[in-house]
Amino acid sequence: MPGLDSYTGAMTSFPPLCVSLGDPCGIGPEIIARAWRAVRGETDLAFCVVGDLATLASQGVPVRAIEGPQATAAVFANALPVIDHPLSQPAIPGHPDAAHAPHIIGWIEQGVALCLSGEARALVTAPIAKSVLYSAGFRFPGHTEFLAELCRPQGALNAPTPVMMLAAKDLRVVLATIHTPLKGVADALSGDALAHLMRITHDALVRDFGIDRPRLAVCGLNPHAGEDGTIGREEIDIIRPAVSSLRNDGLLVSGPWPADSLFHDEARKTYDAAVCMYHDQGLIPLKTLDFWGGVNITLGLAVVRTSPDHGTGFAIAGKAQARADSFINALRQAADIAANRGVAA
Repeated sequence: MPGLDSYTGAMTSFPPLCVSLGDPCGIGPEIIARAWRAVRGETDLAFCVVGDLATLASQGVPVRAIEGPQATAAVFANALPVIDHPLSQPAIPGHPDAAHAPHIIGWIEQGVALCLSGEARALVTAPIAKSVLYSAGFRFPGHTEFLAELCRPQGALNAPTPVMMLAAKDLRVVLATIHTPLKGVADALSGDALAHLMRITHDALVRDFGIDRPRLAVCGLNPHAGEDGTIGREEIDIIRPAVSSLRNDGLLVSGPWPADSLFHDEARKTYDAAVCMYHDQGLIPLKTLDFWGGVNITLGLAVVRTSPDHGTGFAIAGKAQARADSFINALRQAADIAANRGVAA
């Protein structure tokens, strides 16, 4: 859906990005405002926010209520465009409130709907706190699974399988398990699920990142990748067969490799994404490489979705301490993926 370029008056050929406000008591409003200040001169990153206009106005930036995404480009250089869905009571920074839960959920739902309709070309989500949402009947482990449900095709029995990718600088990692307690990771792994995750990752690297022949490096679960079964059999019984099945289909998949030797500078040149068995196996190297700039990308959905790789930051909300690096990178990554998918054509 075209929009008006605010500098030239020419019609742009692509819809804007859409941002869901997230928890209004966290750092989401602050990083959104800081991001707008940083990118308001870049028309390809023009975005509108679905959320509470008053909360965003309190961040000290000019805001403008708009009816829909099509009005974004005309105002973006001069004001932050907001599709206003007001809160029932004011948000107090640093003090999460279950009263906001229905609004937070509704903002996400509308953001997805705007992307599915083509009115927005990608969704960038500000952080939420699941503990706040449970009072409103939220039944999903996290943002990612909720988005998958919202993207379920009409009449389909199951939602698409989402894959969480984290990206920073030259490192991309995907997680076989996400927020699983460490003691439960081995039981949560299965060869079929791991092979499915790797296929989704491979296809996303082709479609979303423009890599013709993606290379996947797979981490082992145990120290030394199990050392031929002497430190655990998950590599032999689960991971290696999944790797072999994809290699037999012609995919460039290697491993399982010892995780402690897979993330140094030279190793990262040998693959396009690393498949990690649990949360910290992937997140520790990524955040060591670039603590402030990492991006969370959801693979395998009908819509493009990115987010910063941090949480709500209630402890620093309202204190002008939050950095917008990750959120700005999430905007750029969303625009790039949309372009690779042809959404911006």
